[in-house]
Amino acid sequence: MTEDNEDFLDEELLNTDSIDNIDIDEENKGLYEHLNLTVDKSQEPLRIDKFLLIFRQNSSRNKISQTCRAGNVIVNGVAVKQNYRVKPGDQISVLLAHPPRENVIIPQDIPINIVYEDDDLVVVDKEPGMVVHPGFGNWDGTLVNALAFHFEKNGSKSDLDRVGLVHRIDKDTSGLLVIAKNEYALSYLAKQFFDRKTKRLYWAFVWGNVQDDEGTIRGHIGRHPKNRMQMHTYEDGSQGKHAVTHYKVLERFKYMTWVECKLETGRTHQIRAHFKHIGHTLFNDERYEGHTPLRGVNLPKYKQFIKNVFEILPRHALHAHTLGFIHPTTKKELYFESPMPKDMADAVKKWRNYLEN
Repeated sequence: MTEDNEDFLDEELLNTDSIDNIDIDEENKGLYEHLNLTVDKSQEPLRIDKFLLIFRQNSSRNKISQTCRAGNVIVNGVAVKQNYRVKPGDQISVLLAHPPRENVIIPQDIPINIVYEDDDLVVVDKEPGMVVHPGFGNWDGTLVNALAFHFEKNGSKSDLDRVGLVHRIDKDTSGLLVIAKNEYALSYLAKQFFDRKTKRLYWAFVWGNVQDDEGTIRGHIGRHPKNRMQMHTYEDGSQGKHAVTHYKVLERFKYMTWVECKLETGRTHQIRAHFKHIGHTLFNDERYEGHTPLRGVNLPKYKQFIKNVFEILPRHALHAHTLGFIHPTTKKELYFESPMPKDMADAVKKWRNYLEN
């Protein structure tokens, strides 16, 4: 996401030429806000927390304070505390974390798989088919609604007046997500995702027999020129934003391949668009034309088999398998692994049996 924050800028105090366009991964679009600014030569000394409230008037003093505490306020290349006094010419960079602007969240008693929780955060293993947060067409029944109920029931809502999303995955993608429970944790975790320092691996089933055991897919990702519901890979870099996906083959099923993916960037639908680009669309990914049997195979038995697998796995085959990050308070690394969900595991068993027979 590129955001220049013009709504929050005071022209008399800010050299607007100093605002940079920041390359924020679309995967987390709307979760971060980045300010890059230069203090005007006429600015008198002022605490930086008060100074930043001029530009982010819908933030609280506490949010700015916790953003400083998390090391997300950089002045002239050095992280500063909230009592730092700005000086003329200071170069300031700020990363603010905030969930999407949502309507009132209705707590709903929806089962969710919580794999870890403490006073700062909660890690959830999301089931496929669950939308992460409310939006157009999905105002309830989301993970955020379920977490709101969980926090209310357990008295652990902490100092956030909404669920502290740090990152997201698609509705039909299963796997691990971390959610912050207070402003400091939200800021601290957001910085790790923004700097791409988290450890995440995805499992995917893709059509065809991927040629190399390991590889890297490079190509800018932007909106498809004809199908606006898809993202498209622009190998020549003429459009879109830089994206890199590393992959490793875990198992081959002749007509389908199980791969592990590591992302250098987090563009919208990156894995889905990159693998479609190299001719290996995700298995049963309807949006990217992966919901029909592999072309060139006309055996009736094979077509019936694929139909049966689609019934077992009625969504695109993508799973957020691992998640690792540094804990905001203990500063120790936490690392989680999510087992393959039942629908994907059942599909693997069926493929193995098909090939053996």
